[in-house]
Amino acid sequence: MTSGGRELLKWIALVLMTGDHVLTVFGLGYVPVVSELGRIAFPVFALVMAYNLGQLGADAGKSARRLVLWGLIATPAATLAFGQILPLNVLLTFAAGAAGILALERRQWVLAALLALVAPVALDYAWPGVWLVLAGWGWYRGQGGQPWLVWGCMGLLCLYNGNAWALLAIPLLRLGHFDVAIPRLGRVFYGYYVAHLAVLSLGATLLS
Repeated sequence: MTSGGRELLKWIALVLMTGDHVLTVFGLGYVPVVSELGRIAFPVFALVMAYNLGQLGADAGKSARRLVLWGLIATPAATLAFGQILPLNVLLTFAAGAAGILALERRQWVLAALLALVAPVALDYAWPGVWLVLAGWGWYRGQGGQPWLVWGCMGLLCLYNGNAWALLAIPLLRLGHFDVAIPRLGRVFYGYYVAHLAVLSLGATLLS
């Protein structure tokens, strides 16, 4: 995937995520198209992150630390927006995935097992979420081949969601190969995640 293509995918996923969160926070229930497309956001973010961490020279430790920091910052806003502290917000799910990759790279098998098997109990998207990041990293690090683990994790994610709409993320990833001029904004996505949850929770409070 190209750098611009990956940024394009993240912007698309951000829009789809926002629509889904609007429905959830304001208690609007099921809305055709918006509800379905919302299921695509997580696997797109997860597989783009897995691709980035699968590249030569990628620093999984730095990514994990950044995600933990932003995940903790996002926790109060996520708690207000969704009305519960558990499961912990998705940034911490990605943090567990990045930390799991670091543990695998360092052959710290016990830590890797804890991150993959124990930590997900408290995280958004639970085991399918963390496993999809790990499976995607293994696939991209191996430069392709047969992505059976990725497909298996996508199947588990569909079971978690209660529908198969997440599978649309797979063909959407083809957009990541387009050479488009979109600059990398990095922390903008983290800041947006925190800010949009805070704004949505404030709006829901004012309208209640």
